[in-house]
Amino acid sequence: MNLHKVSDEVFVANEGIVRLGSDELALLKRQAHDNVRKRARICAHSRNEDLLHEMVIALAASTYIHPHKHIGKSESFHIIEGLVDIAVLDDTGELVDVVELGQPGLSRNFFYRLSESQFHTLLIKTDYLVVHEVTNGPFDPARSVLAPFAPRESDPKAAARYMSGLSQKVARYQTRVKP
Repeated sequence: MNLHKVSDEVFVANEGIVRLGSDELALLKRQAHDNVRKRARICAHSRNEDLLHEMVIALAASTYIHPHKHIGKSESFHIIEGLVDIAVLDDTGELVDVVELGQPGLSRNFFYRLSESQFHTLLIKTDYLVVHEVTNGPFDPARSVLAPFAPRESDPKAAARYMSGLSQKVARYQTRVKP
């Protein structure tokens, strides 16, 4: 696959027919391992202005995804590899739902779509998570809102404390909800 490297985190497929396989997944995981934010993606769409954005994203377990919501956008994930709990939060930061996802063949769902503007973040349960994400474009950072109740990426110690506390809330939630 012919890829254009935009940054240590972002590659864009340069062909009209995009084919991704094991080599590209290995590249993404290496890039996620090696870069500061512990994530990398290949964009199947060629421009930020495109109306449909499709990406294959590798995320290391240690990455921090600041809880966020998208205004007027939907997003869906199809899990290619790994396990994740998606924490859905209200505007005050209270946990309202947990979406348990895993690669096909496991006892978890492998697909989810979030059509509403709700805060959410990822708690990755395996060394790496690889997802196929689809969302509507064009890309506009102003349409994503970072949760004011969560620490910024620039404060990794506070982020780690926040995620540890959120993990405990998720575990309690899962215990209450499951039979």
